[in-house]
Amino acid sequence: MMIDFSKGLVPAIIQDEKTGKVLMLGYMNREAYDKTLEIGKVTFFSRSRQQLWTKGETSGNFLLLKEILVDCDGDTLLVKVSPTGPSCHTGAETCFNEVNTASNFLFELEKVIADRKINPKEGSYTNTLFNAGIKRIAQKVGEEATEVLIDAVSDDIPRMQEEIADLLYHLLVLLADKDISLNEILDVLKKRHK
Repeated sequence: MMIDFSKGLVPAIIQDEKTGKVLMLGYMNREAYDKTLEIGKVTFFSRSRQQLWTKGETSGNFLLLKEILVDCDGDTLLVKVSPTGPSCHTGAETCFNEVNTASNFLFELEKVIADRKINPKEGSYTNTLFNAGIKRIAQKVGEEATEVLIDAVSDDIPRMQEEIADLLYHLLVLLADKDISLNEILDVLKKRHK
């Protein structure tokens, strides 16, 4: 699809490729678009300064380009990125007050668990698991899975919900221990869905 730069600027919606969160909105002209493709970092045309600017050139919070999609009219871009830090100038992750959906929360929890692995925190249950090693982590996954099955068979839905939450948490710890991202697991599911 050709991009319609006939009016000079096209809106570029910036989306986190992993979580699907909309991070911000900027504008691109042909030059900004070409530079984005060339350097692999999202570059906009600043309407206030009337010049190109690469997001992160001052803050260090770059938007690393993953994919650009063009809408059906060719006049709006969806730019999928991997952010290296907050996207909003206020320091927030996104420029939009976004409700934290369940799937986004899993990614947030994944980040917390990864941080505990790198920066242990005294008294952290997550660090207790990492310190105990893979056998203990795997044991906890098995225990929680068994408890989910027991509660499902006994039709104790509230208790089953609690145990599924425990299972998801322990699975995320297992993934972090093995340096596997939640996104990699989602990719496997997507491939199976085809």
